[in-house]
Amino acid sequence: MTKGANCFDAVKVFSATMQPGREAMGEQMTSWLASNPSVSVVDVSVTQSSDAGFHCLTIVLFFVERARSNAM
Repeated sequence: MTKGANCFDAVKVFSATMQPGREAMGEQMTSWLASNPSVSVVDVSVTQSSDAGFHCLTIVLFFVERARSNAM
């Protein structure tokens, strides 16, 4: 695969079915991003699915690891 604007190294999945979990997802993603400063998000996928009793929200962050500036 050739590296391009839409290529990614890994994904991070956030998913919740119950309302309190869905409400907390924004803070969870913000915390994860703050804890991983070398991550550069290149794409996001948001999916909502439901049945008669549950509503699942899934957010997938596609990212690349940036080179650390102090690596050399």
